[in-house]
Amino acid sequence: MHPISQRQLKEEKIKMIKYFTWSEFDECVEHISKQCEFLEFSGIYGVPRGGLCLAVALSHKLKIKLISEPIKNSLIVDDIYETGITLETFKDIEGTMFFVLFSKIEPKWWNAVHISEKKEWIVFPWENAINFNNERNEYMKKRGLI
Repeated sequence: MHPISQRQLKEEKIKMIKYFTWSEFDECVEHISKQCEFLEFSGIYGVPRGGLCLAVALSHKLKIKLISEPIKNSLIVDDIYETGITLETFKDIEGTMFFVLFSKIEPKWWNAVHISEKKEWIVFPWENAINFNNERNEYMKKRGLI
């Protein structure tokens, strides 16, 4: 029996792949819209790149203007909360509300439509499904996972 290498251990951490569909995306837009329909926002900001599709869809659904940077009382959205590095930068903006499609940990100060496992890799419908392996590897390298 061969011992498992460090690389194999790190690769084992992210094994499962979930293909998220446009239909599931539309259901999430509905879910978030219902949570926000009676709230007033100064605008909606989608974190580039993953939050842009969600921000545009919610902008139309809720009739909220799309903004190029988060401001006081804005709705801030992203595709996934994994490490928190991205959303943490906006956490202290007064009156903001946060939504993500997926969170890899139990939400604390943000809202999530779905909770996913840390080792699950999600391929969104706006991503290149054929090239997702390269994107996943690049992401994992940046975070020291491989």
